[in-house]
Amino acid sequence: MDLPYIEPYKIKTVESIQLSTPEQRKKWIEEASYNLFKLNSDQVIIDLITDSGTGSMSDKQWSEVMLGDESYAGSRSFLKLEKTVKDLTGFTHFIPTHQGRAAENVLFSALVKEGDFIPGNAHFDTTKGHIEYRKASAVDCTIDEAFDIAIDHPFKGNIDLQKLEAILQKYPKGKIPFVLMTITCNSAGGQPVSIENMRAVRALCNQYEIGFYIDAARFAENAYFIKTREEEFAEYSIKEIVKEIFSLADGMTMSAKKDGLVNMGGFIALNDPKVYESCSTFAIMYEGFVTYGGMSGRDMGALAQGLLEGVEFDYLESRIQQTAYLGKRLDAFDIPVLKPFGGHAVYIDAAKFVPEIPKEEYQAQSLAIELYIVAGIRGVEIGALLADRDPVTRENRFPKLEMVRLAIPRRTYTLSHMEYVAVAIKKVFDTRKEAKRGYSIKWEAPIMRHFTVQLEKN
Repeated sequence: MDLPYIEPYKIKTVESIQLSTPEQRKKWIEEASYNLFKLNSDQVIIDLITDSGTGSMSDKQWSEVMLGDESYAGSRSFLKLEKTVKDLTGFTHFIPTHQGRAAENVLFSALVKEGDFIPGNAHFDTTKGHIEYRKASAVDCTIDEAFDIAIDHPFKGNIDLQKLEAILQKYPKGKIPFVLMTITCNSAGGQPVSIENMRAVRALCNQYEIGFYIDAARFAENAYFIKTREEEFAEYSIKEIVKEIFSLADGMTMSAKKDGLVNMGGFIALNDPKVYESCSTFAIMYEGFVTYGGMSGRDMGALAQGLLEGVEFDYLESRIQQTAYLGKRLDAFDIPVLKPFGGHAVYIDAAKFVPEIPKEEYQAQSLAIELYIVAGIRGVEIGALLADRDPVTRENRFPKLEMVRLAIPRRTYTLSHMEYVAVAIKKVFDTRKEAKRGYSIKWEAPIMRHFTVQLEKN
């Protein structure tokens, strides 16, 4: 008999969870204009709105906090982080930023101009926002299998090479500065990308003389899937796979709040000295001096340690298994979830869960609100609200999948918390046919509206 799975860590410090009633939560979500981002954390029982910056740091990371060197220029903490990033990725240049979207802002300021096209695999909201803010266009080239929740494809985050080449052929030279590969692909359900696919994308980039950059927020989780699903790399260590991934790219952006295992931080790593010089100028303008980039020394030290812990196989296996546990429990309840299960989250197909609600009334948001009211669980809509409006026509964009994402913070919740989530979703599922109407927009921002949107119940 195999021994059961356990988390490979012990709990040293605990944080209290504030319990509440459905009546209280119904009042709170109405006061928040039915926007889950506007709830206070004390109004949430299990918070799965994001895995970004919500995880728990280790004892060694907290030790690094005490060792932080807060010098403005050339601190020891910066040098420690710079060495860790260069050793891990193989890139020759490094710029810290305060988080991932800041890294995007700096890199895109250097490389993206009006009228450009940025192909990739289902760009995330901030990425698309930074592109469209510059009056450029994000072009989704994800494989079609990513949009069928039942297909058991091992690498649903892959770029479709035929779609990509069609885009590269369509636009004149100079209109596509680079291809952006997101690993794992959040908007496609936290799905990984194979090295075989990355190599093929790199070859196309070489052929058409354009750059290849990686959005690497969950690079370690992607490396785990490569080790366990891509036969060539079964005997490789996670660190060896990570080196192979980044050897194919010209640079990377990183939200360190994910696989860096910290609550705040990010960075850019590059090979091209000219791109580095340009990025350095924008980093100083937007973030701070190039040896702190909006981060404190103590946070840089914690990130250096977190990156090393994040590529440990035992930690990654625990992380992926906890996500899979929740996915399997929901699947056993016949709840429509995206398969195979991703690295950082479980995604519920809201269109199949609440088909009676019209898509124009935001099915995923409606389901996420109901889950909060019933059980105090805060997830997030990955659907029409997040997809935003077309920047030219201003018409609503309706993505191929309308999903509720349950993003699991790292080293934070136990399996009993996952069981609570599963049973709560089953409870909502059993009464789903009662849901006939959704929500309408009362007010929205012109870009990235889902963070601040105000809704009203229909």
